[in-house]
Amino acid sequence: MSKTKQVAILGLGIFGSTLAETLEDYGVEVLAVDIDPACVERIADNVTRAVVADVTDKDQLLELGVADFDTAVVAISKHFEESVLCTMILKEAGIKNVIVKARTKRKKMILEKVGADKVINVEKDMAYKVAKSLLRRSIVDLVELDSEYSIVEIKVMPDWVGKSLKMLNIRSAYGMNIIGITCVDAKQMNMDFTADYVVKDGDHFVVAAKTKKIEEWDYLTRD
Repeated sequence: MSKTKQVAILGLGIFGSTLAETLEDYGVEVLAVDIDPACVERIADNVTRAVVADVTDKDQLLELGVADFDTAVVAISKHFEESVLCTMILKEAGIKNVIVKARTKRKKMILEKVGADKVINVEKDMAYKVAKSLLRRSIVDLVELDSEYSIVEIKVMPDWVGKSLKMLNIRSAYGMNIIGITCVDAKQMNMDFTADYVVKDGDHFVVAAKTKKIEEWDYLTRD
């Protein structure tokens, strides 16, 4: 797989390391940096480049070529001052997209003031996603494409069974565009279907839809 994107990860705790390895697995060129040699050694074989350096030292970061990266993630967990300094250095270096990890609203506000393009609260965001997954009834899986749209796997509704896609007119009725069907009697997703396909009990649809709209639909389909 060709490298199509470059991301610098500053801080190699659990979050930073997992992010770096996952991006690398998907063909992203990753520069992983931490001041702790043990953290760097642990990840060295799994990323494009892993380096021991002080992420608050502007000269060291510039020597590593961070200014050539479009995206950088500041994943420092323990020392907020280091996160702030690192963020400032990255923005001064001209990096367009700097994402920073933080735990409180106050820290989020400070990081945004010094230039962070996006601040994430890993624990809060994950708790929110888990809570939403526990509340789902018809949604099996949801992958956000952007801030508005998602690809979603849903269970077919009982009153859809025995009807054709033409009869149901899912797109007009619910705002969902069906892109695949996982049939109850087949292991692979069927993408070669027509409007005459008759829905079977146990079928799953893979649809593209507005995230907010499909989550509202899922909530309204509750008993």
